[in-house]
Amino acid sequence: MTLPNGSPTWAEEVATAFESGAHGQFLLYGNVHDRMPLPGGGLGNLTGFIEATLLAPFQVLFRYDLGNGLRVERGGELVAHWPGAEALHTLSRQPLPAVEFVSHYIKYLANLRALGQGGEPPQVAFLMLAADQVLPSSPNWGHDMGSLASLVREWSSEAPFTEMPFASLLIADNLHDVHPLVAMSPRVSRVRLPLPNAETLTQALSELATSHPSAFPSESNPKALGEALAGVGVAALESLVRRRAYHQQAIANSDLVTIKKGLVETESEGLVEFIESTKDLSHYHGQEALKRWLRQDASLWRSGDLAALPMGYLVCGPVGTGKTFLVECLAGEAGVPVVRLKNFRDRWVGSSEGNLEKIFRLVHGLGRAIVFIDEADQTLGKRDAGSGDSGLSGRLYAMIAEEMGNSKNRGRILWLLASSRPDLIEVDLKRPGRVDVKVPLMPTTNTDESAALLGALCKRRGIILSAEAWKSLKSKMPVLLTPGAAEALAVKAYRLMRTRSLTFIAAVTEALEGYQPPVPRDVLEFQMRIAIREATDLNFVPEPLRHLANLPENRR
Repeated sequence: MTLPNGSPTWAEEVATAFESGAHGQFLLYGNVHDRMPLPGGGLGNLTGFIEATLLAPFQVLFRYDLGNGLRVERGGELVAHWPGAEALHTLSRQPLPAVEFVSHYIKYLANLRALGQGGEPPQVAFLMLAADQVLPSSPNWGHDMGSLASLVREWSSEAPFTEMPFASLLIADNLHDVHPLVAMSPRVSRVRLPLPNAETLTQALSELATSHPSAFPSESNPKALGEALAGVGVAALESLVRRRAYHQQAIANSDLVTIKKGLVETESEGLVEFIESTKDLSHYHGQEALKRWLRQDASLWRSGDLAALPMGYLVCGPVGTGKTFLVECLAGEAGVPVVRLKNFRDRWVGSSEGNLEKIFRLVHGLGRAIVFIDEADQTLGKRDAGSGDSGLSGRLYAMIAEEMGNSKNRGRILWLLASSRPDLIEVDLKRPGRVDVKVPLMPTTNTDESAALLGALCKRRGIILSAEAWKSLKSKMPVLLTPGAAEALAVKAYRLMRTRSLTFIAAVTEALEGYQPPVPRDVLEFQMRIAIREATDLNFVPEPLRHLANLPENRR
């Protein structure tokens, strides 16, 4: 396998492993359906690159997929010398006969070499497309599927296949979707194809700018565009450029945020929501000690001083304390995109694990990002959830725990978990090295704080009262007011002004007089206690509430 300059890193990894004799079977997974810049110029797909470049020295090339069955793409005249070649014309499209055919051919070549006949055997390669469909990870394997997986695994570990110039490449979307006999074999080289980085996108954009100049402004900078669109696939980008060129509409810098959001969400197949925040921590009201800490971390991130950065945060506190809003503010402060995980669990066996693989692939492709997991106590799964879900929660838990604890992600991927019940999150997921900073968000502790919070939220709706007016309302202010409850009060006051033509102060007064706490007091205090006990630093906790750290939880 001789590769030209400019070949992808993963291709060099495959070539080195084969030439050194370390591996003869490769499972390529990940971003396998994307387009890619070719070493000789232009864009192509993965199978075209593999056949024309990576496997160029192989005299015989077999290719199999469920739709077309087994085909001899190269070296048909060499295969025809084999007495068993006639069977190729009568093969069904089923995978087992196809694999058996190739196995018999390799054994035939090995026998010729052992007998000293036929000279040096030809180099043979086998390419299997959609291996996750041919060799699915499913509990209903049956004897035929077990036989197929066993034969394919033999190619990687048994003679004569390991002694012949024979390479087998299996292509799949996700590693966890492939039969474990093959995917987890120690003799199979698992090669992940990542989403294109900024350098690859720059090369692709340069190619596209040449072929579709009307889609780019005259002053466009492919390098800057590539860095701005990190995390987007080349195929999606090419489709966008073609549409823009057709409509004679150039891609402007002002379009990039919207373009990236749309492309990322489409590429992820609805598994994530891409949030580009326009807020910063100045929009978050209260808890100055916490905001000071977060600003310091954001400054370290922007400056590239990664050693002091946490791997993740846990934001906890009673319902309505603004956990999601704080996440958006932190994202804006750090200047990086936020990826919110949506429901990645699926009813089909293996699909949930495959969905997580896609999410991880996308997050790594973004370069730097915050991964936001809301309701983390429900989403992250359990180490041992019993037999009710056939071990799914445990497998998902293990995948997430491994990814969160990967020290290579420090400064690139920041995990941000939010929960009103942090006590239900597995201890291992909350440990340092996965979640280094645990932040409690608390409601107001006195009427002055309540008035300031409500005043800030009323101001956003044009309800502006003087300091004296707010002072006169102080006696009506509730304590332990959450941002969610204050938001509801501000909306109510605004509605009273619009529907009954009340003055500002009359509307706020009436809204306060009819106020009922949205969460029962005992529930609120319980959630406050468990959040305070999670805090990594009591300085994050308002002074009047620190005594709750020493009270029993009284679990509900």
